[in-house]
Amino acid sequence: MPDVSYSQALNMALREEMRRDPRVFCLGEDIKDSTYGVTRGLYDEFGAKRVVGTPISETAIAGAALGAALVGLRPVAEFMYMTFMMCAMDQLVNQAAKSKYMFGGKATLPIVYRTMTGAGRANAAQHTQSLEAWFAHVPGLKVVMPTTAYDAKGLLKTAIRDENPVVFIENKVLYATAKGNVPEEDYTVPFGCAAVRREGRHVTIIGLQRMVEVALQAADELAKEGIEAEVIDPRTLVPLDVETIAASVKKTHRVVVVHEAHERVGFGAEIVAQVVTHAFDYLDAPPLRLANPNVPTPFSRSLEEVSIPSSRQVSAAVRTLLA
Repeated sequence: MPDVSYSQALNMALREEMRRDPRVFCLGEDIKDSTYGVTRGLYDEFGAKRVVGTPISETAIAGAALGAALVGLRPVAEFMYMTFMMCAMDQLVNQAAKSKYMFGGKATLPIVYRTMTGAGRANAAQHTQSLEAWFAHVPGLKVVMPTTAYDAKGLLKTAIRDENPVVFIENKVLYATAKGNVPEEDYTVPFGCAAVRREGRHVTIIGLQRMVEVALQAADELAKEGIEAEVIDPRTLVPLDVETIAASVKKTHRVVVVHEAHERVGFGAEIVAQVVTHAFDYLDAPPLRLANPNVPTPFSRSLEEVSIPSSRQVSAAVRTLLA
């Protein structure tokens, strides 16, 4: 079949899961018209009871999803931008993440919170934040960050079938740029299983979401110099595939972690901590992190481009480790 875009792959996953299980429904702002195409056409097929347009209230969206899940439905709640999830932190962090534990395992909360993150479209500081580390910090939430169109479909289907709350983070640039062969038949991608996007022996580069593409570009540049970089895509942060990451570092002895979130307390720090815990004796150089500077992301497109880690910066970091 022809290449399918990231947004089309997500649409396929939603459509297939809604056909498979009548308990699955979508809710959120503007999902009938679908700004980025992920829910396009679902309202026409499934109607207003299963594609629910909500008021502009993230608190209402998160609360409705929580209640629906507790009575046996499987909601997929959309927050158009990740920043908007701040308005619903009580429902997400205090209620959904903790209810199963507080009710002795009797509460089932099969909720998917879809949201969008990342810079690259000049949407300014309030619409470009990558807050995955916030949610990874909270016990009871699973955190998923698909990079490819294939994974977007497979991981979303896994998330919808999971019995626990899942924060499913999409990337606004990848909606259109990430394309690939996506099977029409049913398949899932398991949580907690990182992907080795490129094998190498001199350095491990771990990228989150769009930074996987940047890492692969850097690997191509470095290969011209005889430097073989291994590129790891974690795919899910909770659960995190520490085994694959550690095995790669034990082979290459060096690691660079790159993500779009701000550097300070970003998830790259957790990855570095896991590397130090599980592969310290194999390191020949200190781990390096590349991230967005610790300032709000600029609206200016030229300044925004400088704030996002580039393949040039990744290549330079690798050369530093090998010097």
